[in-house]
Amino acid sequence: METAWLQTATEWISAHPLAAGGLAFAIAFCDALVIVGIVVPALPLLIAIGVMVGLGHINGPYAVVCAGLGAFCGDALSYWIGRRWGLQLRQRWPFSRYPQWLDQGEAMFRRHGAKSIFTARFVGAVRPFVPAIAGMLHMPLRRYLLPSAVASLVWAALFLAPGWVLGASYDAVAAVADRLALVLLSLLAAIGLVWAGVLYTWRWFAAHADTLLARALGWTRAHPRLGRYAAALIDPNRPESASLVMLAMCLLAISWAWFTLLATLLASGGPLAIDHRIHDFMWGLRNPLADRLMAALASLGDVAVLGPAAAVALGYLLWRRRWMAAAHWLAALVFGLALTALLEAAIDMPRPPTAPAGFGFPSVAVTMTTITFGFFAVLIARELPGRTRVWPYLLAGVVTTLVGFARLYLGAHWPSDLVGGTLFGFLWLLVLGIAYRRHVARSFWMRPLAWLFYGTFAAAALWHAPRAVDPLLAKFTSTPTTTVLAQHDWWTRDWATLPEQRNETDARRRWPLDVQVAGPLAPLQAALLAQGWRVQPQAGWVKTIGLLDDDTALRAQPVLPATLDAQAETLLLLHDGERPDEQHALRLWPAPAALTDGVPLWLGSTQTLRAKRLLGVATLWLPEPDTGHAHAALASAVRGFEHIESPHPRNGMPVLRLRTTGAGTPTP
Repeated sequence: METAWLQTATEWISAHPLAAGGLAFAIAFCDALVIVGIVVPALPLLIAIGVMVGLGHINGPYAVVCAGLGAFCGDALSYWIGRRWGLQLRQRWPFSRYPQWLDQGEAMFRRHGAKSIFTARFVGAVRPFVPAIAGMLHMPLRRYLLPSAVASLVWAALFLAPGWVLGASYDAVAAVADRLALVLLSLLAAIGLVWAGVLYTWRWFAAHADTLLARALGWTRAHPRLGRYAAALIDPNRPESASLVMLAMCLLAISWAWFTLLATLLASGGPLAIDHRIHDFMWGLRNPLADRLMAALASLGDVAVLGPAAAVALGYLLWRRRWMAAAHWLAALVFGLALTALLEAAIDMPRPPTAPAGFGFPSVAVTMTTITFGFFAVLIARELPGRTRVWPYLLAGVVTTLVGFARLYLGAHWPSDLVGGTLFGFLWLLVLGIAYRRHVARSFWMRPLAWLFYGTFAAAALWHAPRAVDPLLAKFTSTPTTTVLAQHDWWTRDWATLPEQRNETDARRRWPLDVQVAGPLAPLQAALLAQGWRVQPQAGWVKTIGLLDDDTALRAQPVLPATLDAQAETLLLLHDGERPDEQHALRLWPAPAALTDGVPLWLGSTQTLRAKRLLGVATLWLPEPDTGHAHAALASAVRGFEHIESPHPRNGMPVLRLRTTGAGTPTP
């Protein structure tokens, strides 16, 4: 879906292709420049330019040469800076404050010599510094230029390639799976944000733990009355003191965030404006392929998945006689569930219109996922060496994100429900974590416990998710229609009040809704089957992956489903076209209106589909620009039904209306 600013940028780049090459040069040049390269997000910017290449707005080889030349010139300037100032760079800001920036690059350069000029171009942490270090150490220019030039050109091609491929496939994929692509990209972005947040927060606390401990000790001495309670946690002779201070600070920060959110929700008397906007946006992304994936991910927070993993961990702790750890683990789960249920019962928060009974504030599934994985991380992280201690917390963040995102996509909760559940889970696990770390100093071998917990969780998820998908999706249907039309009024005039096209942002995917059907679909389906049409069941993930199979006959390749108002088509009928790579399609969806006599009403779109090979790896049936051939083929096939055709007053497109209850009656 193209936004207005993207369309404007695309038009500008199309009109100024040479300037776009200059932009690629500037991005690569700044990324290669010493110090400046630290803050320039070259990868996403070059991917964006690659997309423009794939869409045909910029010449590909020209963009690669411009980006490669920019990287080479930036490296050359960094080399000159290093040669000009030499070792004096270490005494200048910011290297005087952050000497590790040069230390990492120098270690790499001394270890690999000229090879590091090529290698460092693909390592973001040292890319802006190795050329400057080569100049500092007076590497001969003739030895420097060749690897730098080759590396710059290869780097430019590799960094432009992902966007290039994406742009080349955008039109094809977006025509049938734009919402699926947006869902997957949004999920990856959410996981990336949580991953980065957990990782850098942990690293910051790890780097400042000693300073925080010293400040906490100073505070306890300056405030003897209040400080004596904090002093119980802070004993400089205990190795756990630093981690206890970190947990305590997190507890204070999250407590403030939790109570602020709760006060805001209670003061507003319900969901916030941002809750409604995000809910509407996610509901608009509903897609049949994404639905099943999101339902499977949402089921990861069910008791059938979390329960076995928690029980196995508890059994192991009891078997190993880790009584204190087992007691805290049991308290975390039991009291966490009880407190969450109590909070959900005490706070009367309106549910989203798409959520059935049983979904409230905060989200029990998200809260218990946070507590289960979070407290398990507290249990085992202390036994891991060095920086590997962050991995259990990263896994906890990823799993909680998957469950929360999936439930948000399905419309089970407001975003504030998920945020509130996550924060409340953090609160409880931090309280238990502080209590556990304060009383337990004895270590134990955690690797068998980690394998048991994570392995049981994965096995339970693989068993439970396929069985939970259909019942869960059945709970989240579209909101019932409120528009009611009399059948005679619909037939004569009110048909024109129904949508004339799909409500897509991208004009290329606003397919005309040129068919309206009143009555059951079975008679229509039978009549079309008798005339050579065929029904295609809705394509799932297995059939979608089968698009990669070259041996499958062209007409056996599935047509991917499409949505109207977050619903997949109820019926998809196909008929062979005049060419081997062409076929006609009729898609029918429930109409956003009902007839007073209870007769079902449907909206449909006729299309001419063309088979196209996407990037040489998959075959897709894609809609062609409207020619009217598919509409004419359908109109000819339904002559046995009572039907009428009129131009729609809003766009002039002919709309075919028919009643299936009148099969076999003469045409008026």
